[in-house]
Amino acid sequence: MADRIREKLEQALAPTLVEVVDDSARHAGHAGHREAGETHFNIKVVSAAFAGQGRVARHRQVNALLAQEFADGLHALQLTLLAPGER
Repeated sequence: MADRIREKLEQALAPTLVEVVDDSARHAGHAGHREAGETHFNIKVVSAAFAGQGRVARHRQVNALLAQEFADGLHALQLTLLAPGER
């Protein structure tokens, strides 16, 4: 799942940075958790594609890109989405 997420983000956003961290173990016992993991991820992306977009628009864009992953068991994302030069 992590590889699929990374690949989709790289193809669609041409980012200068992509970090995808499986954080599923921290969510054991919570909604959407599976023993096999790969349900909760922390993602950081820096891409010029986000320039001029607000936070909600950026999140919507990434969620739309990962619609199939949500359908396949992805439950939650913690997103840090930045344009170059933002911190």
